[in-house]
Amino acid sequence: MLPVSGRGRRWRDHRQVINAILWKLRTGAPWRDLPERYGPWKTAHERLRLWTADGTWQRLLDEVIVKDDSVGEVEWILSVDSSVVRAHQHAAGARKKGAPTTRFGDAIAVEGEALGRSRGGLSTKIHLAVDGRGLPMRVLLTPGQAGDNPQILALLDGISVSRVGPGRSRVRPDAVLADRAYSHPSTRLALRDRRVRFVSPERRDQIEGRKAKGSRGGRPPAFDAEAYKQRNVVERCFNRLKQFRDLATRYAKRAAYYQAELTIAAIVLWLR
Repeated sequence: MLPVSGRGRRWRDHRQVINAILWKLRTGAPWRDLPERYGPWKTAHERLRLWTADGTWQRLLDEVIVKDDSVGEVEWILSVDSSVVRAHQHAAGARKKGAPTTRFGDAIAVEGEALGRSRGGLSTKIHLAVDGRGLPMRVLLTPGQAGDNPQILALLDGISVSRVGPGRSRVRPDAVLADRAYSHPSTRLALRDRRVRFVSPERRDQIEGRKAKGSRGGRPPAFDAEAYKQRNVVERCFNRLKQFRDLATRYAKRAAYYQAELTIAAIVLWLR
């Protein structure tokens, strides 16, 4: 599935270049510190850039998910959560003069690069959906101060697993497990309309508000405490992803490159 070289000189061996990219992900070192055995650093960086632009990394991840799903390995009880990653000062500077910004209270987000600038410094938030085994199905980036709940539908909308044979792609999970940050009536209604079972505990303010209304407050939403115990797989997936030091701290200026690095790490987890 890897692209072949076009016109001009023959490309450097794919294995050497991918090993260079994986070394960068594992160590978090600057590109210029790439060991000589991996070849010129500019070659590896350019290959990362090209395959990010043409969608090669995402196609690879989609393919490994399809292969596992075709033999029934994918567990369609999804868990969602988010994690804030501190952005290094080297991640700043991609914004050009006059680029639009969005203000969130005391924080300012640079649109398009998923960077939030607040009193705590630069940060990016990773929104993650994993299957029942804790393997990444979908990753979404936002500025660090963005809320969790507004991203859940966008996260689920990005999941589409093709069939090996005839048939439509699968887009609907059997259930979605999420913590209290995602517990909102609009989210419950949207997933009910999609015929997806949503397992999330109510927030305390929601419980108190419902009780204050008396009979008009309605019944509490169903909550399967036993199924909710499986939600920890998404936390474990974050731990595995952050074993790659280049992901535990964001150094990439462009959000597209940082997301590509997350996708490459996800491919590694699936292939293991």
